Amino acid sequence: LCYLVINMSNILIIKHGSLGDIAQASGAIQDISENHKQDQVHILTTKAYFELFKKNPFIHNVILDKRLSRFNLIYLYLLMRILKKFNFTKVYDLQNSSRTNFYRNILFPKSSSEKWSSSVTTLPNEFKKEEFNKKPVLDRFDHQLKTSGLKTLNVMKPDFSWSCINIDDIKNENKLIKYIVLFPFCSTHLNVKKWPYYNELIELISNKFNNKYKIVIAPGPTEIQDAKNLNAIPILDRGKALNISQLSTLIKESSFVVANDTGPAHMSAHLGVKGLTLFGKHTTAFKVSVERENFKAIQVDDLNKLSAEKVFERLSSSIS
Repeated sequence: LCYLVINMSNILIIKHGSLGDIAQASGAIQDISENHKQDQVHILTTKAYFELFKKNPFIHNVILDKRLSRFNLIYLYLLMRILKKFNFTKVYDLQNSSRTNFYRNILFPKSSSEKWSSSVTTLPNEFKKEEFNKKPVLDRFDHQLKTSGLKTLNVMKPDFSWSCINIDDIKNENKLIKYIVLFPFCSTHLNVKKWPYYNELIELISNKFNNKYKIVIAPGPTEIQDAKNLNAIPILDRGKALNISQLSTLIKESSFVVANDTGPAHMSAHLGVKGLTLFGKHTTAFKVSVERENFKAIQVDDLNKLSAEKVFERLSSSIS
């Protein structure tokens, strides 16, 4: 009798968040998995994305990191004990934060990219980390994985479709057939990202397209009250904000998206939908790798000076 012995190893990916970053990392995660077909791929993530990553077909196991204070020595000891049990042969740190570098110093001190792949261990000789971080995020992922010996086919074209689920009940309840999704909100401490003319845009769309498209918004848990100030249909699930998978499908099946530079904009970009994201001077669309074949950006110095007419002009030419 002949026996085929498969030498299976445990591989760890670290990705704590945020939502937009997880959408962006989808291609890198796929490439890691496809380069480790004989191995078990695990991911360390936070509570907000624990259930989401269970849907990812390229992940075998999801490990929760509560991200408690580094001075919480009991938690840190327990987390490290869990991770050490898996005897990981390789770690791909896609978070590339000071926290995950701290984990590296505990688990694999002084390790090179052969054991721990991160922006630190794969940093090109000609760059300081601050300079390298100015490059587009997908380019940095691509460099990190290639330097770690992986063949990269997907990192530059992330596909977030794995996150979608069926939402026919929600669409039927709101009679959604053709619709445009707007994302007019952002974190309260990031008001510099907020474009103020969504109601004016809604009026232009309604007048031009004669109600051909329903105009909807998908407020988060803290945005449901603010959503009442907009002349759009709020899409909820039994009065509560949609979860990430429901939101993904709402975006994926839409005719067009207009968004501030927030997580849903990056989801939209990597779900392949037509849309626009609106950037002020806080960063550039180039640096965050948000522009795709169907999804584009308008970049201005001051979002308060970007007119609804200008945004509508771009929307109108793209949707027709």
